[in-house]
Amino acid sequence: MLTISEAAALLREFDHVLILTHIRPDGDTVGCAAALCAGLRALGKTAYLLPNPGLTDSTASYFAPYAAPVGFVPDRVVSTDIAALTLLPDNARDYGGRIDLAVDHHPSFERFGRANIARPEAAACGELLYDILRELGPITPEVALPLYVAVSTDTGCFAYANTTANTHKVAAALIETGIDYRTVNKVFFRTKTRKRMQLEGAMLAACEFYDRDRVAVLSVPLSLMEQFRASESDAEELSSLGGQIQGVDCAVTMRELRPDVWKLSLRTGERINATEACRILGGGGHAAAAGCTVEAPWTEAKRRILDAVAQVAPDFLR
Repeated sequence: MLTISEAAALLREFDHVLILTHIRPDGDTVGCAAALCAGLRALGKTAYLLPNPGLTDSTASYFAPYAAPVGFVPDRVVSTDIAALTLLPDNARDYGGRIDLAVDHHPSFERFGRANIARPEAAACGELLYDILRELGPITPEVALPLYVAVSTDTGCFAYANTTANTHKVAAALIETGIDYRTVNKVFFRTKTRKRMQLEGAMLAACEFYDRDRVAVLSVPLSLMEQFRASESDAEELSSLGGQIQGVDCAVTMRELRPDVWKLSLRTGERINATEACRILGGGGHAAAAGCTVEAPWTEAKRRILDAVAQVAPDFLR
């Protein structure tokens, strides 16, 4: 595993770089990729982001200035905030065996790069990228803005339990560059579409409770998305909803991606390790936030995730 200085030195040697983000891209993977691309370009390097078909309205504007043109052939490939090769978008699969540097912060990181650097204790991969980019040169506003997106979104605007003192120090340093962090906060944390609110209302109305009401299961079937004509942007970060219910310390959000293909997202408290539960079903993530994918009808998918939670919870009651 590389140190910060070693990762920075390696990046100084790279040119004609393609940067990869994960499927269903969130603010952390997009923010890290955009910031790294901006930092490399500031060094005179040619660098682009591989287009990601899963971008939502909230993240697309940070990605667009760096999207690779058709036909770009990279000499080096870097991944940001990707814990496993299974999380690569379809158009990135061909690069899976030639990732020169993988940068991540998940405990379940699989070290698939030719060189790897990870910081599992970091709340966001953006914290790690901040230290690497600071070694490469000054943190300009062009670098700082997407990094702020990365750090703020992976911590729920610094409200999640993964937030540390270092998270706040990094955010403060980024704000000091003069970026418009207020707009980021409003767009990501204080604005919802009507369709998003309808989705949340329907999810809460159909929510099921288990384990003495400590485990909540919320579902987003394709039929619900169709009912409200909701887009991917409307459904972004729905997994944070269940954890807001009083008394719930394990929120399971079941999102149907295709018929009988469910993306399961867990948000947990100290009692249940989300990564351990999701690892049983082939997934992973963090102790308090993890995910996996199950191909089965809804009833069976729900049974599997509840069984997995029961295996890692010390006192789960049916």
